[in-house]
This record gives sequence, structure tokens and C-alpha cells, in this order.
Amino acid sequence: MSNAIVVEGLVKRFGENTALGGVDLTVSEGTVLGLLGPNGAGKTTVVRVLSTLLRPDAGRAEVVGLDVLTQADQVRATIGLTGQYAAVDEYLTGRENLEMVGRLYRLGGREARSRAGQLLERFDLTDAANRPAKTYSGGMRRRLDIAASLIARPRVLFLDEPTTGLDPRSRLGMWEFIADLVGEGTTILLTTQYLEEADRLADRMVVIDRGQVIARGTADELKAQVGGERLELTVASAEQLDTAVDCLAPLAAGELHRDAQTRRLTVPVTGGTGVLAEALRRLDAGAVHVLDVGLRRPDLDDVFLTLTGHAAEDDAQPDETTEADGDRPLARTGGTTR
Repeated sequence: MSNAIVVEGLVKRFGENTALGGVDLTVSEGTVLGLLGPNGAGKTTVVRVLSTLLRPDAGRAEVVGLDVLTQADQVRATIGLTGQYAAVDEYLTGRENLEMVGRLYRLGGREARSRAGQLLERFDLTDAANRPAKTYSGGMRRRLDIAASLIARPRVLFLDEPTTGLDPRSRLGMWEFIADLVGEGTTILLTTQYLEEADRLADRMVVIDRGQVIARGTADELKAQVGGERLELTVASAEQLDTAVDCLAPLAAGELHRDAQTRRLTVPVTGGTGVLAEALRRLDAGAVHVLDVGLRRPDLDDVFLTLTGHAAEDDAQPDETTEADGDRPLARTGGTTR
């Protein structure tokens, strides 16, 4: 399987701030790469470089074999982009927005109208198709913006936090649509702070923090870096914590952690449900009154906390790229980038 996206040693600076400090990544054709990291980590900068909106200071980036610097026009003709905020014309109707983008991609009038109709139906916007976009809710604008990025059936799609502002039902619908696109052969680079979203959609993930790649792999591979399973229980009184520790210490695969205030005990273990059953037997024999108990496997939240020291939604620094920083987007002649 060939690579649709190749990034090598990508560097981008804004004054004294290094947004990207030598990022390397690849995305195989027809797959989803989840680009994960806290706010300000450099995710959006990567997307803007790959979509030809920013010029890197060093390194190389290719999309479907095209150099983003020397072949920017050809790159734009093959990609779709949805940014963090819905970019729609409020005074045009939903249908007019989509048809306009289709014409900017040099689709014929009939094809642009046909494609607009298909996407309005797919994104449940048919009833609002002839209303000005300024009357749309935030979620509707978001869906319209994503529909516009698909108007020309791009080979590669950049989705920069695509479900921000969507309600849970719309988010689930978007996940299904993204899965359908990948099934049809579209390559997707997805940035997200919804870790459940990355876990569900991404074939592989790259975690960046402060402009550096700090981990990469499948969801299972990243979770394995955090460690194995852990037994979590709450006892009836703080006095029983010592007894619970004595009962479960022989089962521990690492250091036990107790919290007297919450009466919680965390025990790293191996062995799945078998060790849970043995733990309950030991606690019962020790007359420990357990209020709550569960066997927990690491998730992507744990990955973030372990690798970066903070959760995905924590603010690390301001948004990394704006024209106010003194860097202008590359020229957009010969195509359009959404």
C-alpha cells in the first residue's frame, strides 16, 4: 500500500515560537491517521502546511506524490479541507454555498448542482437548502462546511476537529460518513480532541506535543505504552484500605495507589476477569466491605496523561498559526482549498 501523505522533518516557526520542530509522519492510501495532541501542540499547523496554506521553514511534505510547495495548485485540486470553524457565506443559501464551491473547483454548473443536492441530502440539510446560512444553527453550519469540503470528491481529506460543535447524534452520523468515505478509498488525516473519535475512526495515530512527535502506532499499541489493566475499588471506610491492600498486594503487577479521602484503591494487575474474581474472593475472606469495584483497561485519555502530562483538552498555548503572526498563506490561484 502506497503513502498518500508523506511528511519529513517538517519545521514551522512563528517568531520565537517553534510550532513544529521536525515532524515526520506518513498516511497510507485509503486509511485514517489520527493526529492527536493537546491544544497548541501543532496539529493545525501540520494541516495548514499540507493544505498549502502555510509555507514550512524546513522539511518536505507531499500529498499524493505532489510537493506542497512546488506543486501547490495540483495539491489543491486533489484535497478537501475542513478547518476548526465553519467557513460558510452567511448570506448565501446552503445550496448556493455548495454550488459556489463546486464552481471554484471548476465543476460544470450541472455537476455542481447535482453534487450539492447529493451532499445536502447526505448531511440532512435538504429542508434548509434554500435558507440563508445565517439562519442555520452552529451544528448545521458545521455540516454544511464539511459537505463543501467534499464537493469535488477529494482523494485526500483533511478534517481539523470536524465534529466540534455537533450534538451527539450528529457526531455519530459524521463518524459513519467518515467510515463510508474511507471505504470508498478516501485518505483522511483527522485531528481531534475527542479521544473516543480517534479510537473509533483512526487506523493509526500520531501524538504530538509542543511541535514534536512523541508517540505513534495503533490505538492498541499506544494503550500498551501506558500499561496493562488495573483493578479499581472503593471500600466502605478509610480504615479498611489497609486490609484491602494486604488482601490484594499478592495480585499486584506494580505499585498500589490508595486515596484515603475517597477510600479508593488502584491495583495494577494482569489476567483479565480471572484476577477480578480472585480479588473479590480475597476481599470477601478479609471481610472488606466493597462499595464499588471494576477492572479497567487503559484508554486514550490515559495515553494523553501518560505521554503529555495533561489531558487532551487542556490548553497548552494559544492557537499556533494565524496571519497575525506575520506568515501569509500561499497564493490560491488555480484552485481552491477548503
